Amino acid sequence: MRETIIGVFAVVVLIVSVLSFALMRLTLGDVSNKGEAQRAVTAAVAQLQVEGLRIERWLAQQANTDLAREPFDAGTPKTRADTATTSANTIEEQSKNAPSFAVVKPTVVVLFDAKGIVLARNGSNLMRGQKIGERHPTMMKAVLAGNTGSDVWVDKSHNEQLLTSYAPIRSADGKIIGGVAVGTAFNNGRLKYASEATSKSALLAAIFANDKMDVIARSNGTTDAMLAGADSGKQALNNDQPVALSGLSEDLDGAAMALGGYGDGKQAVIMAVTPARVIGSFKSLILSLLGAFAMGLLLTILSAHLINAYISQPIEDLEDGLLTIINGQTDIRFELEHKVLGGLVFRINSLLNQLLGVKEDDTDEEGRPSQSPSSQSFSAALNVDERMVALSADDVDDAKELRDEPPEDYYKRLYDEYIAAKSELGDPVDHIKFAPLCKRIKASEQQMAAKHGKPFRYKVELKGKEIVLVAVPLA
Repeated sequence: MRETIIGVFAVVVLIVSVLSFALMRLTLGDVSNKGEAQRAVTAAVAQLQVEGLRIERWLAQQANTDLAREPFDAGTPKTRADTATTSANTIEEQSKNAPSFAVVKPTVVVLFDAKGIVLARNGSNLMRGQKIGERHPTMMKAVLAGNTGSDVWVDKSHNEQLLTSYAPIRSADGKIIGGVAVGTAFNNGRLKYASEATSKSALLAAIFANDKMDVIARSNGTTDAMLAGADSGKQALNNDQPVALSGLSEDLDGAAMALGGYGDGKQAVIMAVTPARVIGSFKSLILSLLGAFAMGLLLTILSAHLINAYISQPIEDLEDGLLTIINGQTDIRFELEHKVLGGLVFRINSLLNQLLGVKEDDTDEEGRPSQSPSSQSFSAALNVDERMVALSADDVDDAKELRDEPPEDYYKRLYDEYIAAKSELGDPVDHIKFAPLCKRIKASEQQMAAKHGKPFRYKVELKGKEIVLVAVPLA
């Protein structure tokens, strides 16, 4: 039996597991994390754009101060340069307490005139007189138009790799007299922070140079295998939306997006690369299917052993006992307490007693009959003696006392006397309850009153081995 149970339930578990797999495949399909790289690169670009905008706003406030205008009012070129250096150093110092520079620090602060010639920079006498406007025409165009902006400065010949924000400087009468630019490092650390602040994915920054994409910065978590798709990031320079990277291995997914908001938006590309994971494919779901089937099979085997011990063993005991009786040992009876087979065992014992002519013991542990009285014995005990019905209440001694007794006391006393009489005869009384007996007596009283036209009550009398209710007229 155990093997049959295991076989049946194993098939059931297999069918359920296969159906579960089919439903999962139908519902989920091939769900993957494809698109995670696009979300990561979009978030990283947005983070860098926000940083640039915050610096632009702060810089616009600094440019509209006497500190920024003072170098342009100086008389000699040397005085102008020295004053510009002081102003640049002061602007750098003020940035340390500005919320806009909470995560980035200025690398260079430059003041330049309306012709794009550098007056001075912070912390050094370098760059004085350089024609920065010619190297960064987009910046000069925006400044002369009175606009703030940001740009990507990557020039190895000038040792520049910066994200630069700038703002115009106006004279007291509102005329544009020059500008101020603040450059922040565009390096591995900058991309690391952008990654941690957004998706925590691996990020790359690249510029298009010499007909290929040159990776200039990498966040933590990047590998050489991720660089394989860098060249395909060139497509993002002419697209406002993220584009997928090609050339990556099957276990990688990548996307690239132009760093908009800096210059013309075609200066640099940000790339994000994430591990490619497929959820819901046959390879991943088959392991879950096999695991569920193995667990179900294990539980089936355990359940089969428990069921076998609970059902099969008692059946084997019955079979062995019946075989012993057939072989001549007729005094054997089965003693088995079992929730399922208990009734069958009782009927087998009864059948054996009838077939073998053995009287069954119908007494309890104290020797009292265990069989309940029949309905006939109950109704016979309520036989009514009508010998006094023709008399009047004045002719019966007990009539006045019965008539004046409250109903609840009368029925309770009558029940107690009836139980006492039954006990005196040795009859069982456990099955006799007050409510049914009281209801039966009331019905009998109504029948007597309808029959004889006057009310009656009863009293209990014991006549030999019989209990009768004597009808007593109350009028």
